[in-house]
Amino acid sequence: MIKQVVFLKKRPDISMEQFMDYYENQHSQLAKRLGAKPSLPNAQRYVRRYITPEKNPLTGEVIHPGYDCIMEIWWNTREDFEAAMKGLGNPEFLQARLEDELKLFATNSNPVCTVVEYDSPMGADGTMQRWVAVPAT
Repeated sequence: MIKQVVFLKKRPDISMEQFMDYYENQHSQLAKRLGAKPSLPNAQRYVRRYITPEKNPLTGEVIHPGYDCIMEIWWNTREDFEAAMKGLGNPEFLQARLEDELKLFATNSNPVCTVVEYDSPMGADGTMQRWVAVPAT
């Protein structure tokens, strides 16, 4: 499994609520509206994590990390990831993607990386707990 992580900053002239609404209801659906085949072929999961800065428990400071969203996509293989990255640059759809991003993001230049994850046991008896997402209220 390979995971891509992208750090995104919203345009300064839109609220976080507007940013989230546009991302979820417009930008994340762009490939469908363009009539493109899946823009992320073979992706297993596509997640947007919207950031709310909180107090550092040691210092009490609230420090904004400089980004408003962390986007994550999972693929089964490096080859699937590379094929999707090549597809995103398809000249037929590239200009529309770049223009749509500028309706949402402060820039088209956003840090992109892949990550390797390690999980640590957190249970009282040292076993890995099964994590289940609970919708925010």
